[in-house]
Amino acid sequence: MADPEVLREGDDGYDAARRVWNAMVDRRPASIVRCRTAPDVAAAIALARTEDLEIGVRCGGHGIVGHAVPDGGLMIDLSPMGGVHVDAQQQRARVQGGALLGALDAATQPHGLATTAGNVSHTGVGGLTLGGGMGWLARQHGLACDNLLSAEVVTAAGDVVRASAEENAELFWGLRGGGGNFGVVTEFEFRLHRTGTRALSVELDFPVAEAMTPATRWRDLGADAPRPATLTASVAGGVATLGLVWVGDPDEGRRYARSLDPLGHPMARRDVELSYLDLQRRDDDRQGHRQRRYWKGHYLPDLPDDAIAALLASDPSFAASLQAYGGAIADVPDDATAFGHRSAAFEYVGAARWTDPAEDDARLATARRSAAALAPYASGVYVNALSDDGADGLRRAYPRAALARLTALKDAVDPGNAFHLNHNVAPSSAGTVLRAT
Repeated sequence: MADPEVLREGDDGYDAARRVWNAMVDRRPASIVRCRTAPDVAAAIALARTEDLEIGVRCGGHGIVGHAVPDGGLMIDLSPMGGVHVDAQQQRARVQGGALLGALDAATQPHGLATTAGNVSHTGVGGLTLGGGMGWLARQHGLACDNLLSAEVVTAAGDVVRASAEENAELFWGLRGGGGNFGVVTEFEFRLHRTGTRALSVELDFPVAEAMTPATRWRDLGADAPRPATLTASVAGGVATLGLVWVGDPDEGRRYARSLDPLGHPMARRDVELSYLDLQRRDDDRQGHRQRRYWKGHYLPDLPDDAIAALLASDPSFAASLQAYGGAIADVPDDATAFGHRSAAFEYVGAARWTDPAEDDARLATARRSAAALAPYASGVYVNALSDDGADGLRRAYPRAALARLTALKDAVDPGNAFHLNHNVAPSSAGTVLRAT
């Protein structure tokens, strides 16, 4: 078996391999190991130990902090591992650790199948799933991690193990929401669902100054919305957009979309029937790799009028959005997976994007200020929405009991904290972040 390709500064492909989604991240690893197999990953971990290098793991490169790119460290680049194998009869998909969501959708949709897979097709399957994995199918079929059946994992010791409900069950629990703390996942096995191939998007635009009453009526729809419907809202540039995404029979979606009529008279309305694949790709350009980015997130157990007012008061240069939870997400007990925010009604994400580095400080300050206005109404945060939140963010991402259990798992599988370039659950023996040993 050939050794994995190793790139160092000056090599062809080095700069492309270190470039990630957030253009603010401009770090230079000492080595980039482009892995094609689980043994390649084990060899990369061994190389990091030999050369005393920090380890970053890249899949889609969407992590806002850029943990995948360790300055002077070793990047394990999984992007060559992008294969997807579908068993349509058994409704299963085996997905390599470097695959993007678009590859998963492209392989499953010809069979009328899908599983929960984010909202942007160039996101990595790995990072999305390990953090929990919200998407347009989550209210019908659960989060991405709820549809994970097994995972092949390379541990800090270089062992290749499989985790499932029957094998290494505690590791399996931690992989479903615990992030990249416990090893490098080189293969995921997912449950697929017969979703069909069509979707409907409905969006109503209101001037922010006139949006309070429409927004409260939109919120009230969430209590009994059917599971194919995911309510969505955004505020940017002085416009509040309220609506929903429906995955399934568009005619049924249009019938349900009549419930939006009482919101009032929008200045614009868009009812768009589209394929599920196009739904998954529609934000790809806006979410491309050319821009500087920063975001903040919250989980909201409900959405009182004061929270809506705070949302509508967001700075016009800043994009704030809400996406409804509930449905199948809430069916799963809080302690069944490391992801534990099952009672959230909405997820808030406030995102800034720009191109001029001279604007960095002002943009970050605007994002922090706008998100802070929603903090009094929050019950936690999605770990994949954390940015520079530090230990406080980790405590918001995981309930106390879950964090204690994650720490015990870390003690068992990575006591040296080799995998600490993430939203790190440190082992109890590590008072500080340790380098790979």
